Amino acid sequence: MNVINFYLVSDAFGEFSNFAPFPIFLDGKRWPTSEHYFQAQKFHDLVAQEAIRRTRSPFRAAIMGRDRKQKLRSDWEAVKVSIMKRAVITKFTQHQELRELLLSTGEAKLVEHTFRDSYWGDGGDGTGRNTLGQILMQVREELRAT
Repeated sequence: MNVINFYLVSDAFGEFSNFAPFPIFLDGKRWPTSEHYFQAQKFHDLVAQEAIRRTRSPFRAAIMGRDRKQKLRSDWEAVKVSIMKRAVITKFTQHQELRELLLSTGEAKLVEHTFRDSYWGDGGDGTGRNTLGQILMQVREELRAT
């Protein structure tokens, strides 16, 4: 099976990263990246959401989303995957070039290859869940069907 690894925005297929600079329009607002949207959804507090949306870098948005001085929404563990999928499908439907890139991967296994994350990524050694890669492959299938 062909495997496509991605992680850094500057690498091949870096567009698949949530840090890639492709704004999305969701919930009536423009989000600078899918990472901004995802991190903001961790909170019900609209002030916290807006602060994350307005920060310039996706790295800063990720730091703000991990700040536990803010009260994490109580259902976060139950909804985080569906929120990520919503952000990803929005990104790949609102940017034609990204849609084409994703579809060009054929049947390849898509892997967020990083030792920093064994939930969204592969844990660097393939033992992680690769949840983001799984979502991208699901979105690819859905895009093919449309």
